[in-house]
Amino acid sequence: MTVTLQQFLLLSAALFATGVFGILTRRNAVGVLIGVELMLNAANINFMAFWRYVGPSTMEGQAFIVIVITAAAAEAAVGLALILALYRQFRTVDVDEIHDLRG
Repeated sequence: MTVTLQQFLLLSAALFATGVFGILTRRNAVGVLIGVELMLNAANINFMAFWRYVGPSTMEGQAFIVIVITAAAAEAAVGLALILALYRQFRTVDVDEIHDLRG
């Protein structure tokens, strides 16, 4: 059985929608960060699918994926550092309770 481009795009759209839903409904900052990671992984699936089905002789799709993975790793590190700083300042990671960033 061959997986088609449309199946990859449907999987990516579902993953992206799950990430958006997670961002919009989560009150926990870690949950929001996970939603962003899901959205970046959906973009990676799109890059890989289009590379595979449109231009497999070139390396642009794989290069984009390496860039997105690097950006996602940096985003996760910075995001977790910010969450730790917010927790130390406000003693919560609930984004609804953090109204004033001045402390």
